[in-house]
Amino acid sequence: MPIHKQLSVFLANRPGLLARVCSVLSESNVNVLALSVHDTVDTAVVRLVLDDPMKGLLLLEREDFHVTEQEVVVLGVDNRPGILARIAQHLGRADINIEYAYCTAGKNQTSGCIVLKTGEPERALECLREFEFG
Repeated sequence: MPIHKQLSVFLANRPGLLARVCSVLSESNVNVLALSVHDTVDTAVVRLVLDDPMKGLLLLEREDFHVTEQEVVVLGVDNRPGILARIAQHLGRADINIEYAYCTAGKNQTSGCIVLKTGEPERALECLREFEFG
Protein backbone atom coordinates (compact mmCIF):
# COMPACT_ATOMS: atom_id res chain seq x y z
CA MET A 1 0.00 0.00 0.00
CA PRO A 2 2.42 2.69 -1.07
CA ILE A 3 1.98 6.41 -1.16
CA HIS A 4 2.25 7.75 -4.71
CA LYS A 5 2.65 11.18 -6.23
CA GLN A 6 -0.46 12.13 -8.16
CA LEU A 7 -0.46 14.90 -10.73
CA SER A 8 -3.48 17.14 -11.22
CA VAL A 9 -3.64 18.83 -14.61
CA PHE A 10 -6.02 21.77 -14.98
CA LEU A 11 -7.52 22.11 -18.45
CA ALA A 12 -10.16 24.04 -20.31
CA ASN A 13 -13.11 21.71 -20.88
CA ARG A 14 -12.55 21.33 -24.63
CA PRO A 15 -12.24 18.38 -27.02
CA GLY A 16 -8.71 17.14 -27.62
CA LEU A 17 -6.96 18.44 -24.50
CA LEU A 18 -7.07 15.12 -22.64
CA ALA A 19 -5.68 13.46 -25.77
CA ARG A 20 -2.86 16.01 -25.80
CA VAL A 21 -2.00 15.30 -22.15
CA CYS A 22 -1.98 11.55 -22.78
CA SER A 23 0.06 11.93 -25.98
CA VAL A 24 2.73 14.04 -24.26
CA LEU A 25 3.14 11.27 -21.68
CA SER A 26 2.99 8.30 -24.05
CA GLU A 27 5.48 9.81 -26.51
CA SER A 28 8.04 9.76 -23.69
CA ASN A 29 7.07 6.27 -22.46
CA VAL A 30 5.39 7.49 -19.27
CA ASN A 31 2.64 5.02 -18.33
CA VAL A 32 -0.67 6.08 -16.79
CA LEU A 33 -1.45 3.78 -13.84
CA ALA A 34 -4.64 5.56 -12.75
CA LEU A 35 -6.76 8.35 -14.22
CA SER A 36 -9.70 10.43 -13.07
CA VAL A 37 -11.30 13.36 -14.87
CA HIS A 38 -13.61 15.78 -13.07
CA ASP A 39 -15.32 18.43 -15.14
CA THR A 40 -17.23 21.63 -14.60
CA VAL A 41 -18.86 23.76 -17.26
CA ASP A 42 -15.62 25.42 -18.36
CA THR A 43 -12.76 23.44 -16.80
CA ALA A 44 -11.58 19.93 -16.09
CA VAL A 45 -9.17 18.46 -13.57
CA VAL A 46 -7.29 15.40 -14.79
CA ARG A 47 -5.79 13.38 -11.93
CA LEU A 48 -2.99 11.01 -12.92
CA VAL A 49 -0.94 8.40 -11.11
CA LEU A 50 2.05 7.69 -13.34
CA ASP A 51 4.90 5.19 -13.30
CA ASP A 52 7.32 8.15 -13.40
CA PRO A 53 5.57 11.18 -11.86
CA MET A 54 8.62 13.48 -11.90
CA LYS A 55 9.20 12.89 -15.60
CA GLY A 56 5.49 13.37 -16.26
CA LEU A 57 5.45 16.62 -14.30
CA LEU A 58 8.41 18.01 -16.24
CA LEU A 59 6.94 16.96 -19.60
CA LEU A 60 3.55 18.50 -18.89
CA GLU A 61 4.99 21.73 -17.51
CA ARG A 62 7.23 22.01 -20.57
CA GLU A 63 4.04 21.91 -22.68
CA ASP A 64 2.60 24.77 -20.56
CA PHE A 65 0.02 22.71 -18.71
CA HIS A 66 -0.85 23.89 -15.20
CA VAL A 67 0.11 20.91 -13.00
CA THR A 68 0.15 20.35 -9.24
CA GLU A 69 1.36 17.38 -7.19
CA GLN A 70 -0.38 15.59 -4.33
CA GLU A 71 0.39 12.52 -2.27
CA VAL A 72 -2.23 9.78 -2.50
CA VAL A 73 -2.58 6.32 -1.02
CA VAL A 74 -2.97 3.57 -3.64
CA LEU A 75 -4.47 0.29 -2.44
CA GLY A 76 -4.84 -3.04 -4.14
CA VAL A 77 -8.12 -4.53 -2.89
CA ASP A 78 -10.32 -7.55 -3.48
CA ASN A 79 -13.11 -6.89 -5.98
CA ARG A 80 -16.13 -7.77 -3.87
CA PRO A 81 -19.03 -5.98 -2.19
CA GLY A 82 -18.25 -4.11 1.01
CA ILE A 83 -14.53 -3.45 0.58
CA LEU A 84 -14.95 0.27 -0.13
CA ALA A 85 -17.38 0.63 2.77
CA ARG A 86 -14.90 -1.06 5.12
CA ILE A 87 -12.06 1.23 4.01
CA ALA A 88 -14.20 4.36 4.45
CA GLN A 89 -15.49 3.18 7.84
CA HIS A 90 -12.01 2.32 9.08
CA LEU A 91 -10.61 5.72 8.09
CA GLY A 92 -13.68 7.48 9.47
CA ARG A 93 -13.27 5.78 12.86
CA ALA A 94 -9.67 7.04 12.86
CA ASP A 95 -10.98 10.56 12.11
CA ILE A 96 -9.24 10.63 8.71
CA ASN A 97 -11.22 12.45 6.05
CA ILE A 98 -11.27 11.11 2.49
CA GLU A 99 -11.13 14.23 0.33
CA TYR A 100 -11.74 12.21 -2.83
CA ALA A 101 -11.23 8.72 -4.18
CA TYR A 102 -11.38 6.86 -7.46
CA CYS A 103 -11.14 3.18 -8.21
CA THR A 104 -11.47 0.55 -10.88
CA ALA A 105 -11.91 -3.18 -11.34
CA GLY A 106 -13.46 -5.15 -14.17
CA LYS A 107 -16.58 -7.22 -13.55
CA ASN A 108 -14.70 -10.51 -13.83
CA GLN A 109 -11.49 -9.37 -12.11
CA THR A 110 -10.76 -10.63 -8.61
CA SER A 111 -8.94 -7.48 -7.51
CA GLY A 112 -8.96 -3.78 -8.15
CA CYS A 113 -7.25 -0.57 -7.20
CA ILE A 114 -8.39 2.45 -5.20
CA VAL A 115 -6.69 5.85 -5.03
CA LEU A 116 -7.42 7.84 -1.86
CA LYS A 117 -6.63 11.51 -1.23
CA THR A 118 -6.55 12.48 2.42
CA GLY A 119 -4.99 15.37 4.28
CA GLU A 120 -2.84 12.86 6.15
CA PRO A 121 -1.58 10.21 3.71
CA GLU A 122 1.09 8.80 6.05
CA ARG A 123 -1.42 8.41 8.88
CA ALA A 124 -4.02 6.92 6.52
CA LEU A 125 -1.46 4.43 5.24
CA GLU A 126 -0.51 3.41 8.77
CA CYS A 127 -4.18 3.06 9.72
CA LEU A 128 -4.91 0.88 6.69
CA ARG A 129 -1.84 -1.32 7.24
CA GLU A 130 -3.51 -2.53 10.43
CA PHE A 131 -6.59 -3.65 8.52
CA GLU A 132 -7.18 -6.55 6.13
CA PHE A 133 -9.02 -5.82 2.89
CA GLY A 134 -8.75 -9.25 1.34
